[in-house]
Amino acid sequence: MLEKMSQSDPGDFAKLGELIRDIQVALLTTVDCDGRFHTRPVQTLQVEDDRTLWFFTDWSSPKVDELHHDVRVSLGYADPAKKVYVAVSGSGSLFRDIQKAKQLWSIEQRAYYPEGPEDEHLALLRVLIERGEYWIAPGRTSYLVAAVTAAATGTPAGVIGENRKIT
Repeated sequence: MLEKMSQSDPGDFAKLGELIRDIQVALLTTVDCDGRFHTRPVQTLQVEDDRTLWFFTDWSSPKVDELHHDVRVSLGYADPAKKVYVAVSGSGSLFRDIQKAKQLWSIEQRAYYPEGPEDEHLALLRVLIERGEYWIAPGRTSYLVAAVTAAATGTPAGVIGENRKIT
């Protein structure tokens, strides 16, 4: 029930990637030219084993200028129904690569890029993950047991569930 936080081991990135694939939609945060955070939702199109995430964006999007100014990004994923949360940070870069766009393409993307993978507005955003962390919380019963234990012993509970840091 209670599991201590641990540092990364070889399987942690595989688990992180699995959680990201399941959730898909993240909140991407970049830094604007004034040093302020700018956050918006993005759909994760691919998670690669080498810590690479792929997204589509528009060349006219504010994130293009923001990434030219500061490549640091953060992505937050959440599935409250399953009590799963993921945070990653790394560097972002933009590309025009029609072949990669074709690999990532799905018909729903036509809503944003009517010309398909060849659309001149379509940019590929690649994020290289430098650090990640995930949390998987147990059900309510585990929290109640931890609360009773903490009340009885006077010692606060540690991490309830699973928490991993990937560096």
